[in-house]
Parts: sequence; structure tokens; C-alpha cells
Amino acid sequence: MANIVEVKVPDIGDFKDVPVIELLVKVGDTVKAEDSLVTLESDKATMDVPSPVSGVVTELKLKIGDKVAEGSLVALIDSAAAGQVAAAPAAAAPAAAPSAQPAAAAPVAAPAAAATVIEVKVPDIGDFKDVPIIELLVKVGDTVKAEDSLMTLESDKATMDIPSPVSGVVTELRVKVGDKVAEGVVLALVRVMQSGIPGDGAGATAVVAAAAPAAAPAAASAAPQAALAAAAVPATGGAAADFRPGDADLISAQPRVAMPTPADRISGRAAHASPSVRRFARELGVDIAKVPGSGPKGRIMQSDVQAWVKGVVSAAAAPAAAPASGSGVGLDLLPWPKIDFSKFGAIDVQPLSRIKKISGANLSRNWVMIPAVTYHEDADITDLEAFRVQVNKENEKAGGAKLTMLAFLIKACVKAMQKYPEFNSSIDGDNLVLKKYFNIGFAADTPNGLMVPVIKNADSKGVFELAKESGELAKQAREGKLKPADMQGACFTISSLGGIGGTYFAPIVNAPEVAILGVNKSAMKPVWDGKAFAPRLILPLSLTADHRVIDGALATRFNVYLAQLLADMRRSML
Repeated sequence: MANIVEVKVPDIGDFKDVPVIELLVKVGDTVKAEDSLVTLESDKATMDVPSPVSGVVTELKLKIGDKVAEGSLVALIDSAAAGQVAAAPAAAAPAAAPSAQPAAAAPVAAPAAAATVIEVKVPDIGDFKDVPIIELLVKVGDTVKAEDSLMTLESDKATMDIPSPVSGVVTELRVKVGDKVAEGVVLALVRVMQSGIPGDGAGATAVVAAAAPAAAPAAASAAPQAALAAAAVPATGGAAADFRPGDADLISAQPRVAMPTPADRISGRAAHASPSVRRFARELGVDIAKVPGSGPKGRIMQSDVQAWVKGVVSAAAAPAAAPASGSGVGLDLLPWPKIDFSKFGAIDVQPLSRIKKISGANLSRNWVMIPAVTYHEDADITDLEAFRVQVNKENEKAGGAKLTMLAFLIKACVKAMQKYPEFNSSIDGDNLVLKKYFNIGFAADTPNGLMVPVIKNADSKGVFELAKESGELAKQAREGKLKPADMQGACFTISSLGGIGGTYFAPIVNAPEVAILGVNKSAMKPVWDGKAFAPRLILPLSLTADHRVIDGALATRFNVYLAQLLADMRRSML
């Protein structure tokens, strides 16, 4: 028996009269759920309309050039032809039985329609394997909303929460704390809710029972709605769902499928890539919108980003065949030397850590692209250090928090950035973006390499709060628990080697910032006070700045003002 499903244009935002530019199937074709049927194109973007079910195309309601909007009929598909008979027509069979039977027949059919269970799987998390589960945030029987976190994973670099793709009730947890998982592993089962009522409750049974007298017509009209919702659900959380036409009554709302705007396309948000691949591209400074995808339906994989970067590097190095007459365009660099080091003696080959690979690519880009100059200054912190030690002694007796020199440095840098706003800016093409917020990053030494946590809104925090927050972030960095959000949004970075030693160094600007402050170990030095040499505690400062934005005079003024603030923090109150 035929089960005809109407495929309609889903919610595509506020777009009207969107033309059909391509028909991807013809009458008689067999299609699977998620196969694209037609392609639409607005003046902003293109999108495919997928088949909500598997079956045979019995009729196409559109032709190339037709203009459609949300709800327009696209095609008719016979899902029964693919062996997927809807649950509702099957439940209608008992209607021929004596009148005493229907009341009992309806509840029997209810489980088939009420049990819409979603498998929540581990999404694309990059190259990480055997990622341990450190916390379960829900238990069986809990009611969750879409995007509520179910559990927390922790790799050696970061932690991430796995959200529920739908609202519903947790019916099963497939993992426990300590289990190690990878992309695609089923974590939990969630039963979809209808209008806030769990699908396995009496409310769902009542829905099916009420629909029984008109089971066949209801199945035909509800199937496309449920199937379109099924097609959209994976985009919200990455978990595939087995929606059936009879499950339509359990869908409370369909996710919005809005076409991307021009800004989305420019920023790469319209590109078909997972969050982990987008993050990987950002870390390498790659515009994800420019990378061609080789995965299913043009999905951009991490290997695609790597191949794109290799292509750019190869193109830049291509003129190296004639370095003596090079013009400088593309850098005209000689290829990296290939040497068999083992012929000179024993060697031990160790792979670079992931952090060093990522930071290496970023640092190379910043070193080449930013015309940076480093300016040195000495700050007399004799009185400030004496004050810090005194306060810490008093607080130690009272059981209070301790102050760090980094907290004072952050406070002084914010004050200097407020006085010289060019230091709180970024270059965007031919424009200079001046920021009104003050987020300060600081380099943290970890077993896996340098990481840069970011203190948000540092201008609104006192030195005790800054000391506490920086200490907590540094600890998370050492333990590999920093979240991506904890390392984003910095306006200015402080790189302190004071705990190790050194005198001066030239830190590399962390794009898209325009300056970075390097700090070394303070030392007692004789300073002439006009009458005699006196011992003073001197803190070496090394400020590297992007000369396109900050010239030598401005950089020196910033350095001098910063040193004045550290010499007498009362100036920060002026």
C-alpha cells in the first residue's frame, strides 16, 4: 500500500520567492532519507532541500526557475515503496473489528508512535581519541532541554560538554565516569518530548488514541513534518535520530534553518565544517570560507584545512628556484634543509606536541606579517614590592588571599591602555578597530607548552580579584582544563619570565593584538638618586609593538608611563 509523503520547503527564514536552480532527482528515482532533491538559491546563499524519508519519487511539483517559499510543495515520495510503511496506517487495521475492540486497539498502537528515542553521540572533536568522561551531569529519568549539557569530556588540552540535541527524558546512559570515548560513540538515549510532556508518559498515549479514528490521513499529513524535523535535528547537536512518520505528533517545534547572510559567508560561518575544524582553522589563521571540502556533501575536514595551508606555503615558496634574483614577493625562501642527522651520531626523534604545532604556525605567521619593534624600559618596583610583601604578611595571618606582581602588572597595563587607546586595537583591512573592553592575556608555562589564558574585563577588577583569577587560570592551564573560551578575546598579552630569570627579550606580538609586554626577573641594582647610589629593585620591561599602528614615540611613552605606574601605583587612581 502506497504511503505518499509530501516534501515541503522547510523554514528558510524571511526569504520569499527563492528560485529553484537545480533538480537533483527525477520521477521514479529511489532516494534515501537526507538525499538532496532540489537546490534553491537566494541572492545570499544556496541550500538543498533533503528528502525526509527513504522511498521512490512519484511526482515533482517544481521545475527549474520556479520560485518558492516556506511550505511550498517540492515533491511526493512513496515511502512504502522502500519498505518503510508508516506506523499510523498499520494501526488502522483493527478498525474493521467489532466496535468493542477499538478502545483496546488504540493503546496497543501507542508504543509504536510514542517511542521516539534519540541517540546522543560524541560529535566531531578533532583528532582526539580515547577521551575520558570526567562527569555525568544527568541521570536516567532526568528531563532535559535542547542544549542542556549531559556530560563532560576532558582531553589533555581542554574540556567540553556534550549537549542534548533535543528536549526530552534521559532513558539510558551508555557510559560512566572514566569511560574513554571518541567521535561517533553513543553516550545516551533521550526520548523526545511533546509540548513539554515526556513521550513515554500517558500524554503521548492519549495523543495516539485520539488520532486513531483518522490514522491514515493523519499519517500522510504528519509524515513530512516529522521527517523535516528529523532532517534538521542532527545540525543542532550532531546526534542522528530515527524519526518515523508516525512520530510527528511528538515534535513540539521544528528547528529554524535560516539561510546565511553575507556577513556569515565572509566570516566562514556559512562553511560546512564542525566546530573543532573551525577552531583548528582559526588557530592556523585560515579563512574557513576559502577551504574546499572533501567530506560528505562538501563537508570541510581537518585534512582539507591542512592541505589548504600546505598549498599556500608551497605557492609562497615556489619562486625559490632563483633566490639570487628574487623580488621578495612570496618571500623567495630556500626550501627547508633535509638532513639525515643520524649519520652524525645517535638521535632521538620525538613528535612536536599539538600545542607547539599550532602555536608554531601562529608565531611564524605573526613574525613574518607584523613589522614589530621591541622597546625596553626599567621599572623601579622597590616600594611596590615592599607593599606587596607587607599586605601578604597581613593577609596570611588573617587567612586572606595573596597578591602577585602579575596582578599589579595587569592593573597598570589596563591604565596605560586607557591612556593610549591605540594599544587596545586591532587592524582590520584598512581600518583600525578600537576596543572599549579590556581583556588581558598572560602566558602560562605548562608541561605541554605555553598557553595564554585571558582575564576578561580586567578594568573592572581589583588586584586581589586579578591575582585570584590569574592563579586559577594558570592552574587550569597546567592541568589541561582550559576551555577554548578561556583563551579567546585578548586585547593585550603579558609574557612574564620573572619566575625563571633573564634580563630582556623580544616577545612576538600575538595577532590580532598590536602589542605584547615581556617581563623578566627583577634584580637589585645601584641607582643614582642625585647624591649617592642607592639599592633599588628594578623590573626589566620589553614591549613589542606593531609599527603599523604604534610608532617608536608612542611605544616609548607607553613604556615610560607603565614604569611610572609600577613605581607608584597611586598614579593609577588619577
